[in-house]
This record gives sequence, C-alpha cells and structure tokens, in this order.
Amino acid sequence: MVDANGEQLGVMDVREALRIAGERELDLVEVAPNAKPTVCRIMDFGKHKYEQSKRDKEAKKKQKTITIKEVRMSPKIDEHDFEVKFKNAEKFLKAGDKVKVSVRFRGREIVHADLARTKLNELAQRLKDIGAVERNPKLEGRHMIMILAPKSEGSKSD
Repeated sequence: MVDANGEQLGVMDVREALRIAGERELDLVEVAPNAKPTVCRIMDFGKHKYEQSKRDKEAKKKQKTITIKEVRMSPKIDEHDFEVKFKNAEKFLKAGDKVKVSVRFRGREIVHADLARTKLNELAQRLKDIGAVERNPKLEGRHMIMILAPKSEGSKSD
C-alpha cells in the first residue's frame, strides 16, 4: 500500500485500505496487480487518468508516421519529365516519406523492361545521398516497381 505522496503504508487488508482512501476523499487504485502482494495506491483516479492521457498524447506527437508516396512514369519517359519525377521523389524523401516508383507498361512496351530498369536504377543512383533502395526494381504484372526509403540522419556513410 502506497499513499498519494509515495510513502509506504505497508501490507494491509483491502477493507482497511478502502477506509483510509475514503477518509482522505481519494480512490484506491491497483497499480501492480501481478505483484505478490498486489500493490495499491491511494490517489485521485480522475487526475491520474487525465495525466496519463496527456502523456499518451505527448508520446503520439513525437511519433513520425511514414507514408508511401508514389511516382509513376513510363518506360519511354522524356528527359524533362524524368527531371520532374526526380524532383518529386527527392522532395518526398526529404520530407521523410518512402517513395514507390512505378513504371507502367502499355501494349507491347513490356518487351522494353530493360529500359525501365535502367531508368529506375538511374533514379536510385541520383537519389543515393538522401534515399536508399529498400526494394530493387521488380516486374509485377504490367508494372515494374522499386521502393526507396529516406536515409536516417545518423546512417549517412558516404
């Protein structure tokens, strides 16, 4: 048994602990149910819940959610269009998001899969300072897909 100030009150009967909590107009809260004997604390439960929710919100703010942004292109992409796609991918990686680069093959373009792989590798090579290839270019049906992940600040080796 622990009181609101953190002082040990010793091992006691549940009825006795509830009586003490009632006298102080506080609640009896079980804080360690698996311990032998069970540890209970006399506290204001409403205040405890409020502080716990504040701590949870603070922890949630600090978490960074990583989203996957997609950049699409064709195997016969023009140089200027490639530059635009490169800049978009660069912007997404700098923002801390993963980038899924997909090349869609239409009709007989699928025979030029090597062109698409070359373009994807060129993009990965140009983005190597801020992003790392998480998944190499792979043909899935009529799409070739590559995934780039942002490099963390501490792991810059180049």
